[in-house]
Amino acid sequence: MPAAKAGPPAVAPLRVGMAGFGSVGAFVARRLDEGAIPGVTLTALTARDLDKAARNAAGLKSKPRVVPLVELAELADVVIECATADAFPAIARAVLGAGRTMIALSAAGVPAVPDLLEFALAHRGRLRIASGALPGIDSLRCAAEGTIRSVRLRSRIVPATFIGEPYLSERGFDFTKPTTEAIRVFAGSAREAAAAFPRHFNVAISLSLAGIGFDRTEVEIHADPGVPGAVHQVEVDAEEAQFTLISRNRPSVANPKTSRIIAPSVLAALRTLVAPIHVGS
Repeated sequence: MPAAKAGPPAVAPLRVGMAGFGSVGAFVARRLDEGAIPGVTLTALTARDLDKAARNAAGLKSKPRVVPLVELAELADVVIECATADAFPAIARAVLGAGRTMIALSAAGVPAVPDLLEFALAHRGRLRIASGALPGIDSLRCAAEGTIRSVRLRSRIVPATFIGEPYLSERGFDFTKPTTEAIRVFAGSAREAAAAFPRHFNVAISLSLAGIGFDRTEVEIHADPGVPGAVHQVEVDAEEAQFTLISRNRPSVANPKTSRIIAPSVLAALRTLVAPIHVGS
């Protein structure tokens, strides 16, 4: 009787760690726990408040370990960063320094790590920035293979989102009181936008990294009571194409200051690491 043919070798599950466990992190963890991406398992997570994170993760079937940041990379092949821009540098150095892949949301933290490229290369780490609420990243990356003359981002944001923002309160804006018309609150470069609004303008830095850089990417921001969620309009003038792309985002139920599409964008980025077919440049 002929010997049975051996099947393909078993593939070990991709171990995923998570840095940050707020509304976005909780959504991603829950979907992974439900088996949304076959072959991927959440093995560990970290957060500023480890005790709170442990309580919030207690119901997950995968039982991820809740550990300090310094231990996270040893327990994961890929780390999802869904924390804050000010936490980004420490997370990036811990993850990339261990030679791991990092999927990041807090792109506004990138300018605070000027040696990021050299650091990642030296340690064989890889950084992928999720699209988040930004439209047209693929088209912009394609255009960047040629010559781009200009990139402009015009954003309209629900005024209440800006309550408590130091940059605006220092300039006399008060959105605790209702406003009936759109007000321009910022005009400048992407670098300046990310510094002024580190919680909200990851999109500006993502756009810059895909296109023509922090200082040449122009950003204009309006507080607009007429929009239900963040509206981002990207205008690109390039040698190969000219295009305008608009995303009209719906607010997250768990955190209205965050666009609902952000958490799924993390899952989409993670899926590209394991999917046999990937659509998009």
